[in-house]
Amino acid sequence: MYAFTYHRATGLRHAANLLEKLEDPKILAGGQTLLPTMKQRLASPTNLIDLDKVEGMSEITAAGRSVTIGALTRHNDVHKSPIVQQAIPALAYLAGLIGDPAVRHRGTIGGSVANNDPNADYPAACLALGATIVTNKRKIAADEFFKGLFETALEPNEIITKITFPVPKKAGYYKFRNQASRFALVGVFVAKRPSEIRVAVTGAGSSGVFRVPSFEEALKKRFSPKSLEGLTIPADGMASDIHGSAEYRAHLVNVCARRAVAAADEKTPAE
Repeated sequence: MYAFTYHRATGLRHAANLLEKLEDPKILAGGQTLLPTMKQRLASPTNLIDLDKVEGMSEITAAGRSVTIGALTRHNDVHKSPIVQQAIPALAYLAGLIGDPAVRHRGTIGGSVANNDPNADYPAACLALGATIVTNKRKIAADEFFKGLFETALEPNEIITKITFPVPKKAGYYKFRNQASRFALVGVFVAKRPSEIRVAVTGAGSSGVFRVPSFEEALKKRFSPKSLEGLTIPADGMASDIHGSAEYRAHLVNVCARRAVAAADEKTPAE
């Protein structure tokens, strides 16, 4: 590790002021991505701003037809939350698939969404459910938030404070995961909303999370795994690495989508 200055934010305004004034700052939430990249010398911020003690950013609430999750909420707390389990069981189920117990007890939903790792789970849920990412400055629709690999619409001095998820009629998530990292080789989140159906894919795209309009149109006619049989997506634009070729990932998108739809019909348990 190298020298840096550590700052413990006492509140959201304090954190925002530090972020604006300090040289080369980075926000520290759960640290499950930032700290490993620092150890590997892939990131070398001069100042770290720790949000851990900022109050009011780890609450889970329900109001009307939406669930709001504070940005500092741990993955395990999302997984175990009775509110999430009842309103959006697929989201609780997804949180329980992230990493291992150590990661789930330290990692935060806000940190994951802000980092926008192309193999992370939450971006698919945000995009499929039509979530709204709330920052200290504005509200950003998920469709406008994710911009590419590790890129988002966040400005340099913005901090995610919470994420609001509309409650769908049905939702399901299925992940074909890398057995070593537990990241998604391909993960598909399907949501049947009052006015539309959304299918979001993580892990497969060379530009990060994306939607599949052809699958959405097919599921509008009949929300069933059979509606997706025979449908394919092109390998162009798919990621390709030692874990799977572009063609393999394109094939897995259909497999995972059909299983996600089946899970939605079965009301995926949170355990």
